[in-house]
Amino acid sequence: MKKYLSLLLVAFLLLLSACGSNESSGESSDSLKIGALFPLTGDLALLGEESFRGVELAVEEFNKNGGVNGKEIELVKGDAPDADAGQAEANRLVNQENIKAIVGSYSSSISFAASEVTERNGALYWELGAVSDSVTDRQYKYVLRTNPPASYFSKVNIDFIKEVVTEKLGKDLGDIKVAIAHEDSTYGTTIAEEAKKLADSEGIEIVTTEGYSSSTNDLSSVILNLKNANPDVVIAVSYLNDAILLARQSEELGFKVPVFIGNGGGHTMKDFQDAVGNLADGLFNIDFPQYSINRESTPGMDEFLEMYKEKYGSDPRSGHSLTNYMGMKVVLDVLSEVGEVNPDKLKEEALKYKAEEGTTATGWGVEFDPKDGQNQKGSPYLHQWIDDELLTVWPENVSVEEPQFNK
Repeated sequence: MKKYLSLLLVAFLLLLSACGSNESSGESSDSLKIGALFPLTGDLALLGEESFRGVELAVEEFNKNGGVNGKEIELVKGDAPDADAGQAEANRLVNQENIKAIVGSYSSSISFAASEVTERNGALYWELGAVSDSVTDRQYKYVLRTNPPASYFSKVNIDFIKEVVTEKLGKDLGDIKVAIAHEDSTYGTTIAEEAKKLADSEGIEIVTTEGYSSSTNDLSSVILNLKNANPDVVIAVSYLNDAILLARQSEELGFKVPVFIGNGGGHTMKDFQDAVGNLADGLFNIDFPQYSINRESTPGMDEFLEMYKEKYGSDPRSGHSLTNYMGMKVVLDVLSEVGEVNPDKLKEEALKYKAEEGTTATGWGVEFDPKDGQNQKGSPYLHQWIDDELLTVWPENVSVEEPQFNK
């Protein structure tokens, strides 16, 4: 009898312990856990770390303001240098750390792989920086994305050619010749393919499309093909090292084009300008919001810059930290309304969330498409390297300078 009572007492205590803990839902008595999946080592680490910093700043700011009902947000980091690691780390976060919501991830390949894992396990995957349309095109139940996808980048390329370049070059739209050079991962391929579709629909001639590996150390054949095509405009999609190589070898091989438009990645970074010097001057670049931008359209930008410098001792290395900061603030706003890390409730609340353009630090609005979870009110902007600075030049409501030609 005594042994029976002892076993009963143990069973009761175990049941009591289980009822008093929410570990299975990623919660403890004093914190709510969110997974943060980024490439923190490897070739993508520079902008992966920069992206994570934006998330970290948003969480620190949120916790200082009281968190969720007195509970702080705890970020559980996952390092994903590539897609395989992204899948493995998402598995670890969900199935070993009991995480129910993950934010990430800078890289489209990592995002695609990791969100497969979260979807299978009923966890929420909230993308803050990767651009491939395929991340949301699958219309998964548990995927949301705050930043604009690649097709929005492609649209800005074609709209800028249509609305500005034709007039500046004195040509009709049907006479403009466009070449595309892109690295061949999901990121570059998606922007290139969407740009071709949009160009076809507008009657713009694509004279050549050149794909290449971002790890190559020789782009001479690509550049010679571009040179032979004699385009008016080059649309380029590059990471840092290939952006530098493309600029240097174009100069060596005597290839010049009236209008060059980069698309995020390498052409945004100060490291690119430092490496190629005055070869960057005059280049356009479409990307997430950067820091020389109309402050009236980006409230909170200066406060973000102040926080960043205080914590990390320098200015941001790119707009990726700002983009992730803004996106994470939306995550935290939604979490505040729900009060717990519950994927179904978070998704339901996110679909109700609304913000108008010009009311956030990126200038983006927020309204998620209920079909695929994509924010429909975020757009990349056009920047230009002018006198060693990357200035926002289009559209007019966010610009600080007019686009300059013949630089």
